[in-house]
Amino acid sequence: MASAQTYTPIATQTIGSAVATVTFNSIPQTYTDLVLICNPEGSASGNGIILNVNGDFGSNYSDTMLRANGSAASSVRQTNNSCANISNLSGLPTASFGTYETHFMNYSNSSIYKTILSRGSNADSGGGVDVIVNFWRNTNAITTILVSTTGGNFMTGSMFTLYGIAAA
Repeated sequence: MASAQTYTPIATQTIGSAVATVTFNSIPQTYTDLVLICNPEGSASGNGIILNVNGDFGSNYSDTMLRANGSAASSVRQTNNSCANISNLSGLPTASFGTYETHFMNYSNSSIYKTILSRGSNADSGGGVDVIVNFWRNTNAITTILVSTTGGNFMTGSMFTLYGIAAA
């Protein structure tokens, strides 16, 4: 019988003043998967949350997004992006803190491209929910994650926690 999954906190960052990016460096390669929990509030509406791994800003990311806002649902497929999407329709909330969970499967396996699954919701009025499957076309182990907004800043009190998962 396989052992149970274990979430081990690697690092937590709580924003003390408005910033546009949050970085996790020197990620240990001792887990099977990673989970990033983001609880951000943004300074400007209409912006999303994105990420880049290992400083890769090339056209090496693709995604499929499923989106809903309570009255409509849609999907979209994008290729050759310069980043992975954490949120899209739900956007970055500006009147409250949102919740976004991102899984990095087999992040340390150096023989496969990486799958990054994100889901999140915006608690602001008229917000929505997203489920996004990202694909990073690179076989390098993930050692750095840069989380950014597509505009504006993450506000004071926004929190970001990276977990390692053993025995996934």
